[in-house]
Amino acid sequence: MPEQSKVFTYQTDGLSYTVTVYEQDGAFYADIAVAEGAMDVNAVYIGDDDYSGDSVSLDGPLNMNGVRLDGETVQWDDATALSDPGLGPEGTEKETYVESGDTLTVELDIQSLDEVDIFGIRATSTTTEEGSIKAVSDDPEEPEPEEPTFDKLFFGQVFSDDGFPIGGTYVLAEEPEDNIYNIPFLPEGTEPTFENYLSYFEDVRGGDVTSLESVVFYDNDENGDLQELFRLDAPDGGFQSSDDLLAAYDDAIDSGVLDATSGMDLMAALSLGSDFELDTGAVIEDDVVGDEDLDLV
Repeated sequence: MPEQSKVFTYQTDGLSYTVTVYEQDGAFYADIAVAEGAMDVNAVYIGDDDYSGDSVSLDGPLNMNGVRLDGETVQWDDATALSDPGLGPEGTEKETYVESGDTLTVELDIQSLDEVDIFGIRATSTTTEEGSIKAVSDDPEEPEPEEPTFDKLFFGQVFSDDGFPIGGTYVLAEEPEDNIYNIPFLPEGTEPTFENYLSYFEDVRGGDVTSLESVVFYDNDENGDLQELFRLDAPDGGFQSSDDLLAAYDDAIDSGVLDATSGMDLMAALSLGSDFELDTGAVIEDDVVGDEDLDLV
């Protein structure tokens, strides 16, 4: 999932596309997605909103000579050649030829998205009247980052000395095919964001955030195995309200907790045996905590 992104658009008679410039795993890429028409992308150019200094240019037919933006000559900071003009023997199978529904991904030699305020494409074999473009796009949109989602949460009230969940409420993102432990799950169609999990825990399960020792976040890895992503431990005195808990969650996400955690593989049922009671979503181990010691939801 991209960590940050900027989206540029370009539209003319016979051709329209978007360019999404983003950071992923420390590298930067541009996804050129054609919405209408087709083109052979021969080169891409990038620039920031500072027009000082010399402008980078590629030789011959890959140049962007004569391009202007708001009446000014564009000062390009970097350019990447992708292919020579002409489809050649490959025809429309050429790697840099993209048509409606196709996306071409280009890696960019930049260190920050701040370096890209203007995006240019030099393309030939286009479906425009001229048959080629020297396209410039600016004023990129900066989409809001997507809210993280989770496959399972544990609202924990009791943990063993080594941190193993013992008492509390599990909630799943969706109903499993075989829910032998009757673990609660979000209503169908509910996006499994933390805010929706918390609302379900409080409003549907009758949960009390002030009783929580920690909230544990889980996700399934690429093999379908459940892994713990991170925990939100209650401060001294506990969470005073759901707003406090949401604020702690926002702080953790903003600090990059999802980037910093690799997670630990856990079994979906966390090795629950006959000593556990799950019919209400609560987990109790008789030799650790009894019903009289914990007010369960």
